[in-house]
Amino acid sequence: MTDTNDGGAQPQTEGAAAAPGMHILGQYIKDLSFENPNAPRALTQGDQPKLDINVNVGAQQMGDDQFEVVLTLTAKAERPDMVMFNVELVYAGLFKLTGVPSEHMHPFVMIECPRMIFPFARNILAEATRNGGFPPLMLDPIDFAQLYRQNMSQQAAGQGEGAAKPN
Repeated sequence: MTDTNDGGAQPQTEGAAAAPGMHILGQYIKDLSFENPNAPRALTQGDQPKLDINVNVGAQQMGDDQFEVVLTLTAKAERPDMVMFNVELVYAGLFKLTGVPSEHMHPFVMIECPRMIFPFARNILAEATRNGGFPPLMLDPIDFAQLYRQNMSQQAAGQGEGAAKPN
């Protein structure tokens, strides 16, 4: 048998070191609030509730290559006559990033990091609503790249409007 990787291991090692990487150093709930203000009336059958869901992503640099990424999920279910539940979860992860070029750091942090912690936050939200007496709230997967593009275009539009306004 012939070794066809003759010296090929060295370039792969160097390439792997230069490839972007992410390590989750920790994940944690920063805040969790579940309100069931009209229990037990809200638990009875009735009209299909209107569900309002909001998602927000934030990040702050904690060190040279470490970032805390915070995912805020809020959901409010209400019928015309009452609020059924109101839940807010602030879930965060501490990430160590390696090999990410500085020009790609912001999108990487705001897209890839929340994508990694979302399934855990989704599960916590589902359990909170189930424990509150309702069916588990199973959020659909979120396209964080699309969310990032929307936020960037809104910020650009906001800056453009601000520049056009006189003092």
